[in-house]
Amino acid sequence: MTEIDPVSAIEPRTAEPLGATVVEGGVSFAVHSRDAARIDLCLFDEHGRRETRRVPMQRDDTGLHRAFVEGIGPGTRYGFRAEGIYSPDHGLWFDPAKLLVDPYAKELDRRFVHDNRLTQQGEETADLVPKAIVTIDRPVPVAPPLFRPGGVIYEVAVRGFTMLHPDIPENMRGTIAALAHPAVVSHLKRIGVDAVELMPIVAWIDERHLPPLGLHNSWGYNPIALMALDPRLAPGGMAELAATVAALRAEGIGVILDLVFNHSGESDRFGTTLSMRGLDNLTYYRHVAGRPGDLVNDTGCGNTIACEHPVVRRLILDSMRHFVRNAGVDGFRFDLASVLGRNGKGFDPQAALFAEMQVDPLLCDHVIIAEPWDIGPGGYQLGNFPAPFLEWNDRFRDDTRLFWRGDPGRLGAFATRLSGSADIFQRSGTKRTRSVNFVAAHDGFTLKDLVSYAGKHNEANGEDNRDGHGENHSWNNGVEGETQDAAVLSARKRDVKALLSSLFASKGTVLLTAGDEGGRSQRGNNNAYCQDNAIIWLDWSRFDEELVAHTAALGGIRKRFSIFSDTAFFDGGNVEWLRPDGRPMRVEDWDSPFAGTLVMVLASKEVDTGETVRLAVGFNRTSEPVALKLPAANGKIWLEFLATEQAAELAPRSVTFLIEQA
Repeated sequence: MTEIDPVSAIEPRTAEPLGATVVEGGVSFAVHSRDAARIDLCLFDEHGRRETRRVPMQRDDTGLHRAFVEGIGPGTRYGFRAEGIYSPDHGLWFDPAKLLVDPYAKELDRRFVHDNRLTQQGEETADLVPKAIVTIDRPVPVAPPLFRPGGVIYEVAVRGFTMLHPDIPENMRGTIAALAHPAVVSHLKRIGVDAVELMPIVAWIDERHLPPLGLHNSWGYNPIALMALDPRLAPGGMAELAATVAALRAEGIGVILDLVFNHSGESDRFGTTLSMRGLDNLTYYRHVAGRPGDLVNDTGCGNTIACEHPVVRRLILDSMRHFVRNAGVDGFRFDLASVLGRNGKGFDPQAALFAEMQVDPLLCDHVIIAEPWDIGPGGYQLGNFPAPFLEWNDRFRDDTRLFWRGDPGRLGAFATRLSGSADIFQRSGTKRTRSVNFVAAHDGFTLKDLVSYAGKHNEANGEDNRDGHGENHSWNNGVEGETQDAAVLSARKRDVKALLSSLFASKGTVLLTAGDEGGRSQRGNNNAYCQDNAIIWLDWSRFDEELVAHTAALGGIRKRFSIFSDTAFFDGGNVEWLRPDGRPMRVEDWDSPFAGTLVMVLASKEVDTGETVRLAVGFNRTSEPVALKLPAANGKIWLEFLATEQAAELAPRSVTFLIEQA
């Protein structure tokens, strides 16, 4: 039977910090709730199964509820129960039958599992809900981030990345620790990765429609606890992440975390009550003005976190500090980041949260990357985030795809994307691009599927192929999907090479999604978030070595010549745009609807020697070879960089790298 304390001993200190803090003699607990009539701290046995003690928390006039419990320490399992008015129409969801996870929980004893009882008033949920574990922070040495804008980021879904890796021990596969395995590190270094970007690794829950379909969320973009790592990905907890970050840093590779601060897995009005909804719904989530029972859904996920609220801003900043201080990560990528700058009037590039990130002593020099859109009014904000934010550039993705697909009138837009998208990022007069260039990412087709499917094939998701983007600017090279036709397979590989080359030849930060360098496929599924199976697990045994070698060569070019990683826009003196016959591009060449060839001539320093050389990158999207005759300095010739032979033509559907040499 649960022991009920008649009064709680209140630690006579300040309210800092929130969450559970080990202090002399016991543990101090603090949680915010503006509207709860009472919050109880619930302690559990070492297995998290039996509630052993319930401690009423004392509230102050700021809405902070606090308790100090003597004689306990690290490893203690706990949760909260909140009492108050239950009136969803008024935005109040207080239900003492619901065990609630601390928003500041740093470790959980199990994964979240969806159950209908989590959505129903009065249904006890203590047997379902993970228990937070009291931990002690173990800070790592603070070092400047390794990653710098202009580098190569490798986007990784942690679980699927190593589930099928033959060199990794089975008990390590699918975990964060596996990322530091020598076989993985060797691959990352071979292809020129400067930082891995880990798709969400904090604890998440399946969307409620997935369990009946026998499916599970594999991407993690449905979080509940914003600091606690998902136990399946990190059975070793924060120490596992810190060790992995340290091992990768020792090899010159940084780590960026993809964090989701725009919504939570509690979803819409019919969703679960697991944490923030049951503690302080009106504070943590945005609601329609004048209708507190109606959640704003600028995310498409059922709710929108109120990032303008001081309590929420503090939670977000504390989460970021937690990962920098205790794991040593290089920075963060924010999913649907327009939400982070929203207030009641719309998106504000001068939002308080952005300003606080930039002045925080621990965070100010770390990488911050925005996915610069959400689905709410005025949600598309590409180019409008304040420096030093880097921004995912979907215009690069689309214009590159449309050019190589053969759509008319795309040459000029393609050249603009290669140059760093000055039309987007030079609006404020800055001299450097903040573009993160990508052709394929976790959301959408893989690079191989982009050239193998004209339409999406998401039937395995159980929604009759209604989900996922309908327009992917893709093409199939004559056959939809799987084929044994050698000519079609050759054409697809040629196109993947051209797309990879275009990406690595671009000015700005490069984003490559794990497996695209080896020709991975998701069988035409462009919304594979719910496929925790072979559809998204990388099959390393089927990697195309020719594509991997090509990517490695591209990575080597990018590291050798500073012009590619330098984020400064072209100043006119370090770039020429030529036709394949060596003549300057004219207006009519740019405007020709079916123009498909272009040569970009660059002046660049070699990183190791400091010597200035001339490079050329020739693009030919046509199906025929094109004669190449570039002007060279006296006594010099143009050599194909990857072939080390004099260049005479641009091959069909290809990108050619050349260097001017004596």
